[in-house]
Amino acid sequence: MAQSVYVASVEGHTAKSVVALGVLEALTKKFDRVGVFRSVTPDQGLDSVLDLLLANTNMELEPEECIGVSYDEMHQSSEVALAKILERYKALEERCDAVVVIGSDYTDIFSPAEFSFNARVAANIGVPMILVFNGREVYTTSEHLGQAAPRNSQDLLAMAEQTMVEVREAHTTILAAVVNRADAERLDSIRASVAHALPKDVPVWVVPEDPFLPAPRMGRILEAVGGKLEFGSTQRLASEAMDLVVAAMTPEHVLERITENSVVVLPADRTDVLMTLLMADKSATFPRLAGIVLNGGFEIPTQIRQLIDGLEPSLPVITTDGRSFDTTIKIASTRGVIGASDPDKVARARQLVVDHIDVAELLGNLDNSQPRAITPMYFEYSLTERARDAKKTIVLPEGADDRILQAAHLVLQKNIAELIILGSPAAMKARAVELGLDLTGAQLVEIATSEHYQPCVDEYLSLRSHKGVTEEQAKEKMLDVSYFGTMLVQLGIADGMVSGAMHTTAHTIRPAFEFVKTKPGVDSVSSVFLMALADRVVVYGDCAVIPEPTIEQLADIAISSAETARQFNIEPHVAMLSYSTGESGSGAEVDRVRAATQLVRERAPELSVEGPIQYDAAVDAAVAAAKLPGSSVAGRATVFVFPDLNTGNNTYKAVQRTSGALAIGPVLQGLNKPVNDLSRGALVPDIVNTIAITAIQAAG
Repeated sequence: MAQSVYVASVEGHTAKSVVALGVLEALTKKFDRVGVFRSVTPDQGLDSVLDLLLANTNMELEPEECIGVSYDEMHQSSEVALAKILERYKALEERCDAVVVIGSDYTDIFSPAEFSFNARVAANIGVPMILVFNGREVYTTSEHLGQAAPRNSQDLLAMAEQTMVEVREAHTTILAAVVNRADAERLDSIRASVAHALPKDVPVWVVPEDPFLPAPRMGRILEAVGGKLEFGSTQRLASEAMDLVVAAMTPEHVLERITENSVVVLPADRTDVLMTLLMADKSATFPRLAGIVLNGGFEIPTQIRQLIDGLEPSLPVITTDGRSFDTTIKIASTRGVIGASDPDKVARARQLVVDHIDVAELLGNLDNSQPRAITPMYFEYSLTERARDAKKTIVLPEGADDRILQAAHLVLQKNIAELIILGSPAAMKARAVELGLDLTGAQLVEIATSEHYQPCVDEYLSLRSHKGVTEEQAKEKMLDVSYFGTMLVQLGIADGMVSGAMHTTAHTIRPAFEFVKTKPGVDSVSSVFLMALADRVVVYGDCAVIPEPTIEQLADIAISSAETARQFNIEPHVAMLSYSTGESGSGAEVDRVRAATQLVRERAPELSVEGPIQYDAAVDAAVAAAKLPGSSVAGRATVFVFPDLNTGNNTYKAVQRTSGALAIGPVLQGLNKPVNDLSRGALVPDIVNTIAITAIQAAG
């Protein structure tokens, strides 16, 4: 994984691109390949923020490969948008040592919930976030439109507290916080206020307002009002407009209100004021102006035009047909862009970050930062990627089920696995056409005419003749889809099997019991569910196979579940669950769990295991400290072994339905080769996930 960081505003007008630019420069000094990724981009026009960052990175990247979704796609479905962002980000990440991800711009009707979406993106792509707060309040009233005043510490504290509520809800990892555009006189008090709401290990940096960065150049104002440069030099269109003055009064009162580098809006028929301003700009006793915008569409009289031409003013004078109010709003809404075409602003922005953000500390924190959350979406994505890398062949015996065909279409489309699908090839092809599916990459196999039929019969006869099985019986068995599919796995023609959409669990796994057999040292086939909670993945077993496990079977379940956990990058801390914790209780059921725990310790002394233990002590650090202080499992369990099927099955369904957890399984464990059972109510995504899991199991 690349060392990446997500720069996100908690509201609009934070100038987060300044922070992103500084972070990008720091990373390009450390890494050879630093990418840039924009999670949500505007629907129309060019993305100036992305263009700026791409111009300052050290990789050759096309904008199209650095974009997640548009606002329009986000509106259509936030979940689909999240999945697309994850996929596109990961495709870019594979090529990079580090990536600067930059959040959305609050230029859309979605903005009230925009930070929440950005926080979810950061959590789902597994990238820590830099929060960017605005140190200034931007007015939206007509009287002060476009003006901004410093925010007080209490307002910033309230904003930080609300932000952290959304951060915790999204399970986002925070790397640092920056208050941008802050009052230079109150940097320390601002830092203290925001830090009060954030975790103690999160650094807070405060960057003072540089008034030149958000100030628009006169060239942008010319574009914003759709105007024409009537007088003045094109060179001075590069001047920043630091203030906005609306002049509808007599010349002497206008002179009282103008400030250095202000842009003055006045009606085109007030030529007296126009002449006064042109002279004031040339005078050493009055402020130098940025420009004048004449609105209303009035023609400048010939004599006045002749007079102005004779003065040869360099001050830009722009004419527009707009009304005073409309023109004023357009100018007030125009902000300076720190863009690739404006190297002066880029240089100022970089220096601002260097002066006020401890880049060395930021990079050090990034080195040590690991996203704390594994979301269900990220876990599903990781399953897909690992299965794709495994390049295994999975047999699906139930080609007559539409869900199997739909899942097969997705598996082939995502290149998760090669597939063998059993059934009538003609019927499957016809149904695929009706459903709009593409199965051309799969092997569609009719058992009776398959080249593998007789070898499967011969192998079954070889393995079961000592049980009195005849050749005729072997032929009959191999016409059963579960037996034939399992034998393809046994012979290595397929690497694993997924079945159960149309058949019972017993029918699915019986052939595996007969000739695939269990792994050395394991006497019991059991099952687990991989429970993808909001911020982590845990393992529940056994929830589908053994109704009332013995002491030996409980030990088998625990050891096999720990092995399964490792296969899916979950560090196993095994909780042997009971209604009692430690030595506090007694009774036959508690004693059974206690004995099973001891057996696990004897058979797998390296395993972190605790039992008997109650569920609350297994997951809650405070309860664990009271009931089992010093335990390596209590408060941090990742593998939960239930005392019986009744408890396990009901618990996984209760957690799934009440918390919205993604339950993947049942995943069978303990067999020499992977055979997995589906619920007969399985949905298409469930089948896709099970196929991916089976491919990963086959990879070992």
